Amino acid sequence: MSSFFTVPGKRKRPSAPEAPKKRIAASKSSAKTSAKSAKPSAKQAAPSKKRVERDDESISGSDSEDEESYNGASDASNDEGDSDSDNGVETAAEKRLRLAERYLDNVKEHVDEIGFDAAEIDRDLIAERLQEDVAETKGKVYRQLAAELAFDKASQTFFRSNTNSVTSIAACAPYVYTTTKDLFLHKWRIQDLPQHQYPQTTKRKPKKPPAPPKKRPELELWIKGNASKKEDKDYKRHVKNILAVAASSDGKYVVTGGQDKKIIVHDAETLKPIKVFTHHRDAVTGLAFRRGTNQLYSCSKDRTVKVWSLDELAYIETLFGHQDEVIDIDALAQERCVSAGARDRTARLWKVAEETQLVFRGGAVDKKPQPGVNPRSLLHEGSMDRIAMIDDELFVTGSDNGSLALWSVSKKKPVYIQPLAHGLDPPLEPEAASAEVNPDRKVVPAPTPRWITALKTIPYSDVIISGSWDGHVRIWQLSEDKKKIDLVATLGGSSEDQHDDASGDGGDKPHYRSVEGVINDIAVFERGDRGEEGVCIVAAVAKDHRLGRWSVNKGKGVRNGGVVFEIPKIPRASTNGVHDSSEGEEE
Repeated sequence: MSSFFTVPGKRKRPSAPEAPKKRIAASKSSAKTSAKSAKPSAKQAAPSKKRVERDDESISGSDSEDEESYNGASDASNDEGDSDSDNGVETAAEKRLRLAERYLDNVKEHVDEIGFDAAEIDRDLIAERLQEDVAETKGKVYRQLAAELAFDKASQTFFRSNTNSVTSIAACAPYVYTTTKDLFLHKWRIQDLPQHQYPQTTKRKPKKPPAPPKKRPELELWIKGNASKKEDKDYKRHVKNILAVAASSDGKYVVTGGQDKKIIVHDAETLKPIKVFTHHRDAVTGLAFRRGTNQLYSCSKDRTVKVWSLDELAYIETLFGHQDEVIDIDALAQERCVSAGARDRTARLWKVAEETQLVFRGGAVDKKPQPGVNPRSLLHEGSMDRIAMIDDELFVTGSDNGSLALWSVSKKKPVYIQPLAHGLDPPLEPEAASAEVNPDRKVVPAPTPRWITALKTIPYSDVIISGSWDGHVRIWQLSEDKKKIDLVATLGGSSEDQHDDASGDGGDKPHYRSVEGVINDIAVFERGDRGEEGVCIVAAVAKDHRLGRWSVNKGKGVRNGGVVFEIPKIPRASTNGVHDSSEGEEE
């Protein structure tokens, strides 16, 4: 074990440091007459003695000869040393030791809650926690979550209210916030996991079977704007479509932005408007909080990114550079953010503290032939619509040609491009493509790819989540070398899967239903400490796109609302000699 975590014994106060030896000898020869000179010499020896003590505990005391010449000085310094310890003076080494002990106590308390004895904690677990904290402060991927999640056992729950298209969603566990085109801001409470909903308060075995767990989120609060208040400058709510929402990590603020150029800060508990910012000159399209702080980034169709401080409820600065509408933004722990510039086809990394920016130009296409795909369907990137940060060095973007691109801050071109991430739309019938009586099939245009309409990541992990209108939420995994992304799971079934479930006995297999409509946004949060109980994904579903009236799937089954996916974690093997009782019963 490192000496950082060892508890040292009591430090012995050195009786006579070596440094002031000559000074006292000189003073002895020059001033033999009076005993008054002992007091100033003691005052001079005390600070030098304190400096030596702070340097290293391995410094030993002086020789016996020096002790004889130091009798008077040591007596005076002992008095001052005692007064220093009474005043609470703490050395740098003692401070490091105190902070380390506090951190280890917190880790042990956490492990005690899980059910392990603190005396049996494996040192490897503590080292792992330390490594994770260091990796997060450095802004690097340190969690391989995709292999630990049981996607095949995910549950699916739909919720809605009688509103128009849901445009955006934000999460601050256990709450999610949704916004709509008809000026609603909703606050939903996501249900606890089944094992936490009905805790047993007595030791007696209950006679009745437990009630079925609640799955549908509960609507707690809502507020609505008023489109007729456009001329009222003092009105503190939205008067046009709400396009973006963000929630602070401390659960204190909820911020919305809309087509009315307003950014409105709400109290998260009551949804009461606190402050209205009107600095943007066009519609506000994206909002993102800096992780762990109340610093806010906003993007707008006025081609700017603005920085705000909600602790002071104040505007900080504006970032210029994009040549077209900025329609998405994301941020992590460091004082930087990334934004997507739509049809200027650039992603920009803004280093706010250094007042610099890095430009990453898109527009490329993967020219490799895809089996069974018409080459005319592999379109060039026309608009970069979505962006999400993986860590401080990697981010992903989604475009209108259906491709996902992986970027690194050290390269100007994409590290990897995944074409047709959500497939192609069905081809048109010849009669729909031409007005002729007997149209030729050559006039039928090639099937077009589905846009990437939603994109999210679990920060500092290898999990990437994307959405479109193909009826699925797709989960992608970042490779270990950070140079590729692979599809690992699809959430939400198709109509064929639903038919199979209805015809068969089903068993314990979860019921899946196709997510009909456009997935306009995705929010995600982890269950338990560091995701020990799984991950909750909430998708905002609507009949049309958040930025327009482009409608898809106009048939039955398309509803405005949200879908909750609860993904459990694969149970781990036994640790520290403690065996999982549930696994033993199954065996």
